[in-house]
This record gives sequence, C-alpha cells and structure tokens, in this order.
Amino acid sequence: MAFNLISEAKRCLHCKKPMCREGCPIHTNIPDMIQMFLNGKMNDAGKMLFDNNPLSVVCSLVCAHENQCQGHCVLGRKGNPVHISSIENYISSAYLERLEYEKPEPNGKMVGIVGSGPAGITIAIELAKRGYSVTIFEAKDKIGGVLRYGIPEFRLPKIILEKYKKLLLELDIKIRPNATIGGAIGIEDIFRDGYDALFIGTGVWKPNSLKIKGESLGNVHYAIAYLINPDEYNLGNSLNIIGAGNAAMDVARTAIRHGVRYVTVFNRTDEVAASNQEYEYAKIDGVLFQNRKIPVEIKTDGVIFADAKVNEDGSIEKIEGTEKLYPSDSVIISISQGAQDQILSRTQGIDTTKKGLLITNKYGETTRDGIFASGDIVRGAKTVVEAVKYSKQVADAMDEYMQSLDK
Repeated sequence: MAFNLISEAKRCLHCKKPMCREGCPIHTNIPDMIQMFLNGKMNDAGKMLFDNNPLSVVCSLVCAHENQCQGHCVLGRKGNPVHISSIENYISSAYLERLEYEKPEPNGKMVGIVGSGPAGITIAIELAKRGYSVTIFEAKDKIGGVLRYGIPEFRLPKIILEKYKKLLLELDIKIRPNATIGGAIGIEDIFRDGYDALFIGTGVWKPNSLKIKGESLGNVHYAIAYLINPDEYNLGNSLNIIGAGNAAMDVARTAIRHGVRYVTVFNRTDEVAASNQEYEYAKIDGVLFQNRKIPVEIKTDGVIFADAKVNEDGSIEKIEGTEKLYPSDSVIISISQGAQDQILSRTQGIDTTKKGLLITNKYGETTRDGIFASGDIVRGAKTVVEAVKYSKQVADAMDEYMQSLDK
C-alpha cells in the first residue's frame, strides 16, 4: 500500500494554481500535504490536515472525492487524477492514532454542545482547544451522530469514532450520553446552570414520508431508521427502495451485506441523486435500478409504481394507466430527512423555517441570544466536509460572543 501511495503522490504536478484545493470545500492544502508526505514529514502533514479539518480522516473516507479534490485534479482531464483521498487517509489515520492533547488552560467559561455529529465534534474540539469547559449532550448512547448511525461500517469503520471519543476526553470534554435536550433537561436549565453559550447540532433524524396509501404497513421502513441498526430488521429476500440519494445507496449495499438477495432502487428521473461513486459501487454490489417511476401505493407484497414523465421545465408527472405492481418482501423509503422538533417546540425565541430547520445568520447565531447552530439542522442534509467548514466559522463566532460577555 505504501509503495502505491508513494507512486500516487509522485504523480502530483504541484500546480501553481492547485485546482484540487479549489475543489475541496474546506480548501485543504493538498500540494503541501503531498510534498510533506514525500519528504517524510508525516506528523507535520497530519497536523496541517487536522488543524484545517478536525475530521480529515473521516472526510478522506466519505467525501464525494470525484466531485471535489480528485474531480478537480488536472491529471483527470486526460487520464486518472491523483488518488488524493487515499493519501489523506494514510496521513490522517496515522496522526489521529498518536495524537495527544494536553488539557488546555481553562478560561472560566462553559459551553454546551447538543449533538455529537460532525458539527458538534468540530465545535467541541475547536472550543476546548481555546480553554472552554465543554459538555456534549448526546441523545443516543454513543457519539458520532450521522457518522455512526447513518453511514455503514463498510464505508466508515466505527473504531475511528472511538478514537475521536478518546481525543474529546483528553481535551477534558464532558460527554453525557442518552441525554435528550427537550426531555428531562431543557435549554432553560442549561443557561440556569451557568453555561455561557449553547450550540445546537442535532442533525436531521425525522424521515420524510411519501404520504401515500400503505405507508404504515409492517413491511415498510425508513432509511435513516434502518441504517441506525440494520441487524434488527428482517427484510426477506427482496427489497424495493424508494429514492436514489446517497442514503438509498447505503441502504441498498447494507441490505445486500445482510442477506437480501434482490435489491431494486426506484428513481423518479433518469439521474440518481447519489454521487457517481456510490452509484457505481451499488451497481457492482448487484443493486438494480428502475428509473422514471413514481410510487402510487404500497402493498404487503410490493409497491405499485406508475411511469413518470419529466417535463421540459423539470417537473415530474405520473403517466396515467401505467400503474404496475413491483413485488418485494420489504420496502424502504429514502427521500431525505427533516428536523426533530422536541428541543425547538419546548424552547422560546428560536425561529425555524417551514421545514423545521433553524434560522441563523452567517455566523451561526440563532434568533435567541447565546444560542448557535450549524450542520444539517441549519442547512438540511449536506456533506460532512460542509458541516466542518461552517462549524469552524461558528466556533469563531461563539468564541467572540463569549469573550464579549466580559466587556
């Protein structure tokens, strides 16, 4: 592996205007990373990556690289781009393995983090390094949010999240598992107990429904629920998946690994919403695809779909008289997720959009003083690297806000 990575690294042209860096949402300095790697400065390269992106090792595995860094590599115009993600993963994995932080000098201020997904972990690390006393409130029993419960093990080994937990504890970050804010503890309780600011990064865990007949039947499930614990589901030999985003690809590939023999993804158009890489992997794994299909009704033995017509303006309509039953033992609906409203419905002064997402300014400030937010709960389901990029900006804004309290 090392020989191959070195050969890949030597292919880098070290462009004066590195398009790979431009294609990375968080602008990772890829040419410098590769040069440090080739010069044997692994630790320096790892530190640079971590300081720029605390979740670098995660992003090296789950980013849509073909649309980002690798997709912008100039070598890809007439051949194969440098396999940047593999080089980044090698460096970041080694750095995280030996990374140790001394407990920073406390600055006397407390901050609460609600949710331990990509946004929450990023904010916690950034603020703890600056001396804040940080407590993470996680509704589930383990940290990671969508990284743990929404991305399959074969794409993101969960041992990586255990290493992040170790890092958080080394930074003296307190973690409260099974702590749902809006339940026994509310936001008012947090501020009552002396917290100077609060960050909300709860993600989007409420599955969107189709609102068609049959959705409550026993053979029907939602993607986000299935991915949390696929071992608990008995899907039978055949599965119809409604929706064609990245989550649908994760469901399809996970189901095959759990013994489902026939998996078919149904899509409303000719183009899947998933990244090309995830789509290609799904096909290699044996997933079948049916395009231009609109679900009409779910039955105990499958789904009735109608053919779809895609108009010139992009609108989609059902072609009457084309309804047909596509048999399957189980059905999984994968048409994205929205925000859970427990924490918001019990808190005064926080405005949301019609979809239940938090309204913030560009610095992550909500409509209530002292409460910040970023990640999927603000922008809807997006990528990990986008959550990290925005959350670093929010951490700066929170730092500035809390320091201003003394003035």
